[in-house]
Amino acid sequence: MPKIQPFKAIRAPRAFANLVASRSYEDYSDGELESKLEFNPYTFLHVINPGYRYHKEVTGVQRFQLVKNRYLEFKEDGIYVKDKDPALYVYRMTTRNNSFCGIIAGASADDYAQDKIKKHEDTMQRREELFKDYLKTVGFNAEPVLLTYPDKATIKETIDKVTAVIPDYEFTTQDRVTHALWPITDIDIISILQYEFEQIPNFYIADGHHRTASSYLLAETLKAENPDHTGKEAYNFFMSFLIPESELRIYEFNRMVKDLNGLSKEQFLFKLDKWFRIENRGLELYKPSKKHHFSMYLDGEYYSLYLRKTVYKFTDALSELDTQILYKTILEPILGISDLKNDRRIKYGYGKNNLLQMKQQIDEGDFAVGFGMMPLSVEEIKAIADEGLTMPPKSTYIEPKMRSGLTIYEF
Repeated sequence: MPKIQPFKAIRAPRAFANLVASRSYEDYSDGELESKLEFNPYTFLHVINPGYRYHKEVTGVQRFQLVKNRYLEFKEDGIYVKDKDPALYVYRMTTRNNSFCGIIAGASADDYAQDKIKKHEDTMQRREELFKDYLKTVGFNAEPVLLTYPDKATIKETIDKVTAVIPDYEFTTQDRVTHALWPITDIDIISILQYEFEQIPNFYIADGHHRTASSYLLAETLKAENPDHTGKEAYNFFMSFLIPESELRIYEFNRMVKDLNGLSKEQFLFKLDKWFRIENRGLELYKPSKKHHFSMYLDGEYYSLYLRKTVYKFTDALSELDTQILYKTILEPILGISDLKNDRRIKYGYGKNNLLQMKQQIDEGDFAVGFGMMPLSVEEIKAIADEGLTMPPKSTYIEPKMRSGLTIYEF
């Protein structure tokens, strides 16, 4: 049964909160990033992009140290202040279409090691080690791992009571997302939430597999270096945002491939016929509405592909994923793409307009063929995690996407 831990967050005073918190660094275009750094001296982007001050890109260990320096400067200037009391933090993010409300807390690295916090994606050891070294140098985590858990009425009722009062923060960012934060310092409420979460068998990582793995490596490293280790040190936990499964939003990634692997259009369709019932839908934009149904855009026309279930064999939870089916029936055997992470012939896209964007890129000759599918479900993700399996890369695009620098967790 996984544990959650209150902590003393380092965060901006109310007057600075809307200026400090940022989207993930990779989320910004070059122009947006330049504008933020030029005109907002309070944005957390200055911390994670420390080379801007020197008008140069800084990488590696040198960047890690400069990130720490910028962070310390933010604390010295009062842009960041440490809370006086340990707290759990109820955080609500409201977009134009969705509202996400959950709890920011410390999650246990030991629970991750014992598979009480389950994963569904592979991680790369090189990235784990690199981010572990980054965390060790800077001494903080600025973006929580997204964890999900089965809906629980008592947890919701407690959160509803907390959010019935005016939040400590409430502000709207330029992307029309409203953010609200309620610190919980009442020991009785904290105890209730800790107890209720401990009754849940498992948490599931929705987003942040590398951050979780790196936090575990950091905990093991600092544990080995500390002769007085007790298990209660801050490094034994990592910052997480826990939301119920019902609030998780899962979207699909579509796939586009540069060429047909030397096949003509007719040869390609003939090979597809082994696995799928194919229907040419002409110019009609076709979007799948059922599991094991796929859309395909090829040579100016849309096709629907229905899996022949008498030919394809289901053996485990992985074999039932549409992303795995597409890989095992088309991408690998027909188009010759075995390395979904590194093969430059394949590109991924997501978003409600991505089918149209995919069509445009194929019409312009950037790609030869594109495939769309239904989003995976929470149940499918959990089944993969429970069986100890991992999904193909880019199987899910999951929301919410958390802000960086809203709350800081120090080790």
